[in-house]
Amino acid sequence: MSDSFEVISLPADMLQPASYGKKSNTWYASSSVGGPGRSGGGTGNVVGPGGSVGGGWSRPPAVASLSRKASISEEAPPPGGGKPSSGRVIRIVNNLDHTVQCRVLLNLRTSQPFEEVLEDLGQVLKMNGAKRMFTVTGQEVRSFSQLRNEFADVDTFYLGAAPGIGISTVTGSPARRSRSRGPSTVVEDIGRQRRARSKSRPRALYVPESEVVRVNGACSSVTREACMSRCTVATPCTDLSADYSVVEVLREEPARVTIRGLRRTFYPPSHLPPVDNSPPEKKLQLEWVYGYRGTDTRRNLWVLPSGELLYYVAAVAVLYDREENAQRHYIGHTEDITCMEVHPSRELVASGQKAGRHRKAQPHVRIWSTETLLTLYVFGMSEFQIGVSALAFSQLNGGSYVLAVDSGREAILSVWQWQWGHLLGKVATLQEDLTGAAFHPLDDNLLITHGRGHLTFWNRRKDGFFERTDIIKPPSRTHVTSIQFEQDGDVVTADSDGFITVYSVDADGAYFVRMEFEAHNKGISSLVMLSEGTLLSGGEKDRKIAAWDSLQNYKRITDTKLPESVGGVRSIYPQRPGRNDGNVYVGTTRNNILEGSLQRRFNQVVFGHGRQLWGLAVHPDDEVFATAGHDKNIALWRRHKLVWTTQVGFECICIAFHPFGVALAAGSSEGHLLVLASDTGAAVATLRVCGSPLSCIGYNPTGEIIAMGSQNGSVYLFRVSRDGFSYKKSNKIRGAQPLVQLDWSSDSRFLQTVTQDYDLVFWDIKALSSEKSPLVMKDVKWYTHNCTVGYMVSGMWNNRYYPLTTVLTTSSRSAAHDMLVSGDAEGYLRLFRYPCTSTKAEYAEEKVYSSQVATARFLYNDQNVVTVGGTDAALMLWELVDE
Repeated sequence: MSDSFEVISLPADMLQPASYGKKSNTWYASSSVGGPGRSGGGTGNVVGPGGSVGGGWSRPPAVASLSRKASISEEAPPPGGGKPSSGRVIRIVNNLDHTVQCRVLLNLRTSQPFEEVLEDLGQVLKMNGAKRMFTVTGQEVRSFSQLRNEFADVDTFYLGAAPGIGISTVTGSPARRSRSRGPSTVVEDIGRQRRARSKSRPRALYVPESEVVRVNGACSSVTREACMSRCTVATPCTDLSADYSVVEVLREEPARVTIRGLRRTFYPPSHLPPVDNSPPEKKLQLEWVYGYRGTDTRRNLWVLPSGELLYYVAAVAVLYDREENAQRHYIGHTEDITCMEVHPSRELVASGQKAGRHRKAQPHVRIWSTETLLTLYVFGMSEFQIGVSALAFSQLNGGSYVLAVDSGREAILSVWQWQWGHLLGKVATLQEDLTGAAFHPLDDNLLITHGRGHLTFWNRRKDGFFERTDIIKPPSRTHVTSIQFEQDGDVVTADSDGFITVYSVDADGAYFVRMEFEAHNKGISSLVMLSEGTLLSGGEKDRKIAAWDSLQNYKRITDTKLPESVGGVRSIYPQRPGRNDGNVYVGTTRNNILEGSLQRRFNQVVFGHGRQLWGLAVHPDDEVFATAGHDKNIALWRRHKLVWTTQVGFECICIAFHPFGVALAAGSSEGHLLVLASDTGAAVATLRVCGSPLSCIGYNPTGEIIAMGSQNGSVYLFRVSRDGFSYKKSNKIRGAQPLVQLDWSSDSRFLQTVTQDYDLVFWDIKALSSEKSPLVMKDVKWYTHNCTVGYMVSGMWNNRYYPLTTVLTTSSRSAAHDMLVSGDAEGYLRLFRYPCTSTKAEYAEEKVYSSQVATARFLYNDQNVVTVGGTDAALMLWELVDE
């Protein structure tokens, strides 16, 4: 090249994001980058040879005002990153001076020759005659095709000059060449000659006058420092079909994260707030646990001497005081509690947990105090495989022994002297479905296990071996679900066929069936022997609770039936053990706890969603939140109290509050939109939206439009009346991938959604189309930030302080925009500062779920966080307290 050009650079503290491009070998700038100090006209400013500019630095031709979108090529990287098809961001380095670097966005579908693009990039790096591009390992890049395919995962490239220009070129690794003392030798010449550039159309580079530091020839010390890290020039053209090669030079480093093995790139906003990687000043403290786990566990409800109810939800043991309306929590477990037993003194509790995914989350048993909630003993860390399925304390020796049953394939029964952590003996029961186990009340060495086709007595000898006596064994289909003992030691069992059977022992020590009778239609889930000899039985299918007099050959005394809405009986426990007043607590299969007696009606004490729970919404200006579950219940909560619950006709997946708080909108698994009045829970409207589940939903900031993301990948828009109760279908924007999360922009012009594969997709509401270029959207302000991917939350992914494989399932930004809460697929709940853009961001962490945290949201005042557990329906309220 015989032409020389004026070099324009910016001081580091004045760098602003800008774009520039090239069409027909001439560099263009839009009027938006012109400054008051430029004058002149014509068809464009041209910097001529020798650095002279006709009329000095003049204003580019007047053009219409451009939107941010117009400054960028229509063909941009695909939303969410992935392998670029038309454009990609790379870092280019001057091979003669590695301190001069720049990040640029290339249009890989330009018709401009690759050699000319290399020269254009050389101009950006203040080098003349750049004709060769290399990777860090020394491989030469010869075409756009290689950038798209062979080097798709390479981010940094070195530019060198061709032989004959007077500058040595690289032959090996550019990084290696920079450390060598002597000049490198030329091994290979450029085979293809670059066509001559027309001198009638030299380049012109434009930047705003206020940001120009003019230097003729080499960079001064000021501009040199500016060039060391990045170069910025400005531009776009009005013609969106313009054939740009270099589209934009980026100011900040894009965030690149790997999610499920795929790499994604997110672009920073122009004005990025300061990033603080220190942990937040607050931490999460569990305040309240809603519901009860009755769907898949048995024998899980007790009353302590203090009058508190004891039960467990997820990995939390809950001690609930009805009179004070207060809860205490034991949170020593790292995974879901699977079984629990109270010590004969009723002051200690043994609880067992399932196995987690990591070595730290091994199944084990914990002994803890109900008074202090302190862990006293832990044992079995390396003894259990999958989890602990049953626990029981011995009776005669004051509870010195604990039996535990492994959930593994062999169902190993082990006996421990828990004060010392000594294993007294173990035996493989080889039962696939073992429901429970117990010590005989009159013999601490006699153990009984029961399950599907299984009722066995185990006599533990002094040498630690066990003698086995099978009462029921395969191929019997009888599933023994519960076991109790009469005062004289006879064994009473209940089964899945609705029968109660009493076993006695003869003079030779052999057990035989003393009597058997049908007590319920189908399965019996619970038996309780009261102190005066009354046996209570609870039916799982017929929802009946019956009382039987064991002293009169189990004559039926009375029975009662629970309402259908609460489900069948799961567990029964007397309200005041030792008193014969007939008042009991009943845990149900739909995660409710009731209180009452057989002589009067039962009242609800604890309400919980009976099936999977995914929908959660917080009120815009009150301490109120709503939940919607697969059990077809929608509930409104105020702090620790249930305000109302409404049964609807469809399983609900998502829910949202109207911005004024007057209405609730829920999306169903069958594609319906359900609208309820938030003050009463009364159903207002039910509209058919589509045939696929609606997985995310949200009102725009003014409440005039509601958007629903579907599993079919489309976004549905409905217009909303001023009162929030009338809805009319407006538009549909078609998409391809199932959507799971959604946010509105503050100006209601855009939506951002996250797909099931964690791609970030933007939608233009006015144009009714998806926005293909993430760079266009980088400065959009979002009304909420519930999407788990994006630049402002990228520090949650690939964080250096937890495993790279962690998959985040929910996130939420606080109302003050200073905190971020996230939940992952392994049950961890983390609190970050916002924005969270660095992988070094520190956090406060809690774990009370085993499976994924489905949804987490800040309450309006940022003093609390609400979380739901998805498959286990565990709903919890957290308080933010000072660290």
